[in-house]
Amino acid sequence: MALTRDFKETVNARVQEDPEFAKALLDEAVGLFLNGEPETARLILRELVNATVGFEELANETSKPSKSLHRMLSAKGNPTMDNLTAVFNVLRKKLNVDIKVYTTVACS
Repeated sequence: MALTRDFKETVNARVQEDPEFAKALLDEAVGLFLNGEPETARLILRELVNATVGFEELANETSKPSKSLHRMLSAKGNPTMDNLTAVFNVLRKKLNVDIKVYTTVACS
């Protein structure tokens, strides 16, 4: 008998138990996109979608095929900005959050 749980199961269970964890995942995905790490951001979004709305509901809400959404949010996916915006909007509504970006000026 395995002593560890599958990563996907762990994320799913944590999201169900802790809404703040789901919000933190969304925040992390946004930060990763903005800081040049889109592959990791897409994978986090994929797990967040699976744990919250699911790909079928996401497909209904975005008017995009579920298969296309799965491909978009894979490690090799290449979603357009319009498609990412649609995904973020669905997750924002589901998690009842706003996304705000603040910039800082680096001093040398």
